[in-house]
Amino acid sequence: MANTSSCQYISTDTQKIGVPAIYGEGLSATFEGKEKVTAVDTVSFGIEEKKITAIIGESGSGKSTLLKLIYGLLEPDGGEVRYKGWLVPTRKDKLIPGHDAMKMVSQGFDDLNMYAKVWDNIASQLPNTDLGLKQQRTSDILEKLRIEHLAQQRIADLSGGERQRVAIARALINDPEVLLMDEPFNQVDAAFRDALQQDIKNIVQETGLTVVLVSHDPSEVLAMADALIVMRNGKIVDIGNPKDLYYHPNHPYTAQLLAKSNILTKEKASQIGIMTEHTIAVHQEWIDVQQDDSSPFTIKNVRFRGFYQEYILGNESLTLHAIVKTQEPLPKGTKIKLEIQNFIAFPLRP
Repeated sequence: MANTSSCQYISTDTQKIGVPAIYGEGLSATFEGKEKVTAVDTVSFGIEEKKITAIIGESGSGKSTLLKLIYGLLEPDGGEVRYKGWLVPTRKDKLIPGHDAMKMVSQGFDDLNMYAKVWDNIASQLPNTDLGLKQQRTSDILEKLRIEHLAQQRIADLSGGERQRVAIARALINDPEVLLMDEPFNQVDAAFRDALQQDIKNIVQETGLTVVLVSHDPSEVLAMADALIVMRNGKIVDIGNPKDLYYHPNHPYTAQLLAKSNILTKEKASQIGIMTEHTIAVHQEWIDVQQDDSSPFTIKNVRFRGFYQEYILGNESLTLHAIVKTQEPLPKGTKIKLEIQNFIAFPLRP
């Protein structure tokens, strides 16, 4: 039987000023099937404590696998993950995998007893040695997640968003140092996502909790996260704070993911008057449109997006997307000229 004691962890000299709390180096993970799939491909990263870090990318980018490697649910094929200088144990080190200082909330609510009440699902994580304390701590966490009114309802009778709040409350009841969440807003109605995100931010500020979450939707995390790790095809292509990566991404994929930016080769860039040797990104809000009957560009379509309109415009060889904040957009088929307010030029890559 594997030893579950934390004394089995291997210490290192990385626990010093300037080294992030969670540190991964040369981390790789592959899965065997009909074909060998590399889910995480030799990545290195640092995650600061007492912050919210979001791992984002399209489906299949490796972000959920990376989260499981951080927690110790998966054994890496190469590299290592350390938390505060200690090697994160995996299945070969512990009978029950997962770092003792971390809790993980999965997409499927696997840890919840669907036919037990909300109160019992949460309180069951605490010992019965002090019933008064158990009662108080359960009440406190229900209040923090704003689900005290659900205490006597069964999990099976709750909405997806309510179940998510219960799962988070259950994970936090024993004051972990790190909370890991895999697509935490997938089953939360759009109208309630902001409230849940703000509750998580408040908990981080009040307790010093470190949060690492996975998302495929940048709109969920741009305003919430302190840092982003951008993944594509098993590799990390960008790391930074959301504002910097939105306006100054290091990779075209980041611009497309965060801003739905127009990515143009140098040949296509020349068609809109930008002469460069680089691939460039032009965010949709950086394109101004004016009617011009002599222009080679045409509005191909207009899409209503609520508080703004989206133009699909271009010529036979070029298509661009632009945001226009007007109640009466120019109609489809209108010839227009473009004014580009800004663009990002990416360094040439070997």
